[in-house]
Amino acid sequence: MDTLYSFRRCPYAMRARLALLVGEVPFAIREVTLRHKPAAMIAISPKATVPVLQCADGRVIDQSIDIMRWSLERSDPERWLAGDDMALIDLFDDRFKHHLDRYKYADRHGADPLDHRAAGLALLTVLEKRLSTVANLCGPTRSLADMAIMPFVRQFAAVDPDWFDAQPIPQVRQWLADHLASPLFGRAMERLAPWRPDDPVTLWPSADPSL
Repeated sequence: MDTLYSFRRCPYAMRARLALLVGEVPFAIREVTLRHKPAAMIAISPKATVPVLQCADGRVIDQSIDIMRWSLERSDPERWLAGDDMALIDLFDDRFKHHLDRYKYADRHGADPLDHRAAGLALLTVLEKRLSTVANLCGPTRSLADMAIMPFVRQFAAVDPDWFDAQPIPQVRQWLADHLASPLFGRAMERLAPWRPDDPVTLWPSADPSL
């Protein structure tokens, strides 16, 4: 059985959960408490950050975008891989995440949050231009690019929702709202108790179709 170590609020873990869930291939999930990371996770991935996927064949994948692509290569019922825009994903994983961290955690980085907020907004205009003609980043339906980028846009919007709602990016706001309201996102955000080694296996996708 494939096993995912995850933390619900982490955007990297969030996107891994989305890709694994959409494939409808069962996997075990272990919710991690970041202050008390399980020894079993650290033993297979010394970087000790989520997500970490331990595959049934023993392979360990500890980069979220790699987990997404691995999962979709195995099962891709919605054809998300057709929207694997590597350049766009890399832009947001690198530059947007850089500015997001310094906007949200300015004190930690010794940064001017308003400068980094403006830089993040400038990158969101790249998405706005795309979304002015299509409902999603690579076409009419959601794909890998949408699910890889959306958790970070969600985090950016949540820093100051009133400011975000006033910005001239209506298509981005609608795109984000649509994905946050989706049943798939609701399933990915299911709350789980922190995993302990003696716990029974928690299997996803849940047998409850409402989750």
